[in-house]
Amino acid sequence: METKDYLKDIQDIKQMMSKSTQFISLSGLSGVLAGIYALIGAYIVNELINNHSGYYITLESKTFKLILLTAVCVLFISIATAFILTIKKAKKQNESVWNASSKRLLANFSIPIFTGGILIVLLLKNGTYGLIAPMTLIFYGLACVNASKYTFRDIRYLGITEIILGLISVNYSGYSLYFWILGFGVCHIIYGAVMYFKYERS
Repeated sequence: METKDYLKDIQDIKQMMSKSTQFISLSGLSGVLAGIYALIGAYIVNELINNHSGYYITLESKTFKLILLTAVCVLFISIATAFILTIKKAKKQNESVWNASSKRLLANFSIPIFTGGILIVLLLKNGTYGLIAPMTLIFYGLACVNASKYTFRDIRYLGITEIILGLISVNYSGYSLYFWILGFGVCHIIYGAVMYFKYERS
C-alpha cells in the first residue's frame, strides 16, 4: 500500500514539474483558425497573381505590394486570434499568460523567426526570390522545434513537417504557393485540431 502511495506521489511531483516548465495554455483552436486564414490569404494571393498584367512581379509593382499586405494581414489576424484564445484558455486553467514558461517559449520561438526574417529581407534585396517561400517554411519550422521544449510536444512535429516541406520546395520554386498552402494552411489545421481534441476538448 505504501509503495503505491510513493508511486502516486512521484507521479504528482513529475506532473507539477512538467507544468512549471511548460506553457500549457497554448490554444490548438488558434492553430486551426490560423490555417484557415492562411488558406483564405493563399486564395487572394493566387487571384492577384492570375490578374497581374505582365510577365514578372517586381518589388515595385502594385501586385507585390498587395501580396505583401495580404501576408501581413494574415499574420496579424493569426497572432491576434492566438493571443485572445490563449488568454481565454489560461483564465479557464487559472494560469498566468505571462510567466517564466511563456517567456522562454517566446524567446526560443523569436530567435529563428527574426533570423529568418532578416535573411528573407536580404534575399529580396539581392533579387533571390526563388528561396523566399522555402525559407519562410524552414525558419518557421525551426522556430516551432526550438520552442517545443516549453510547450506541447506536438509543436515539435509540426516544426519538423514545416522544415521538410521547406526543403522539398527548394527544388520546386514554381510551386511555392502550394507549399505555403500545405505548410501554413493544411498543417496548421491538422496539428491545431489534434491539439484541440487531445488537450482542450475535455
